[in-house]
Amino acid sequence: MGISRPGTGMKAIAFVLAGVAAVLLWSSRPLAGDTDEEIRDTILRQIEAFANNDQEQAWAYASEGIKRRFGSSRVFIDMVREAYPAVHSATAIEFSERVPHDSFEIQVVKLQGPEGKRWDAYYRMVMTEGAWKIAGVRLKPAEIGI
Repeated sequence: MGISRPGTGMKAIAFVLAGVAAVLLWSSRPLAGDTDEEIRDTILRQIEAFANNDQEQAWAYASEGIKRRFGSSRVFIDMVREAYPAVHSATAIEFSERVPHDSFEIQVVKLQGPEGKRWDAYYRMVMTEGAWKIAGVRLKPAEIGI
């Protein structure tokens, strides 16, 4: 029979629990490879919110700078509907390259607007409190070529 030491079992359980906690904390932190997926997910969710006329949800993906500039979800949605119909009512979406910068990322998205016109959308993405937010979009007519 083995020799039993008082508290050894509790130390082993505490060690295992500490290991599980470390794994859970580590796995909840975004990995560098997850950035593409997280940015794309943010953009898709906002476009989906536009499609569903869910102005509060679309507003939730806007950066604090956008929120300060427009002041309310209604004003923001009205602006997007008027000035960015390809974003508000996209009929096709294709992600292209992502360009990292020091304090933000640019995600290029190829969009087809409601009238069939194709656009290159340059989304400026910023990390705020652990989540990617949309800080602006610049649209440029897509070059159609061979």
